[in-house]
Amino acid sequence: MLRLLLQIARADFYHPIPQLIVRITNPLVVPARRMIPSFRRFDLPTLVVLFLLQMAVTLLLDALLGIDRPIVSLLWNTVFELLDMAIWIYLICILIYIILSWVGQSYHPLSNFAGQLVNPLLRPVRQLLPAAGGLDLSPMIVSIFLIAGLILLADLRVLLG
Repeated sequence: MLRLLLQIARADFYHPIPQLIVRITNPLVVPARRMIPSFRRFDLPTLVVLFLLQMAVTLLLDALLGIDRPIVSLLWNTVFELLDMAIWIYLICILIYIILSWVGQSYHPLSNFAGQLVNPLLRPVRQLLPAAGGLDLSPMIVSIFLIAGLILLADLRVLLG
């Protein structure tokens, strides 16, 4: 999921953390690239591998719990799990970004990594609501919207079964 989110955010892949993520995920993504083409600038092979892995995890957990789902329910559950994962990654990266900005570790690779990932989400809010007195409220506002997204996903999951 991090690989896909970094590609969507157009992060710098010469940074050590994205390079590590690419190296770890290459054994699964590179063979998928041979079979599945990318769609314009969107990395479809990574999304397909991610979807299939999440579906396998869901099937394994269902088998362990003795749950028998219809295929449509399995597909919806996989989509919801992936969206949940993406939102949680953003929330954790925003928290890391905030904590490291308080400590003053802006040169730290983790701060740079979190900043590259969350800045595309924070930028529109910063344009609408500039920093007041040196206090940037955009991470808090974006976090509120992300948590609302988690609540909405949970409601949709219950609604769709």
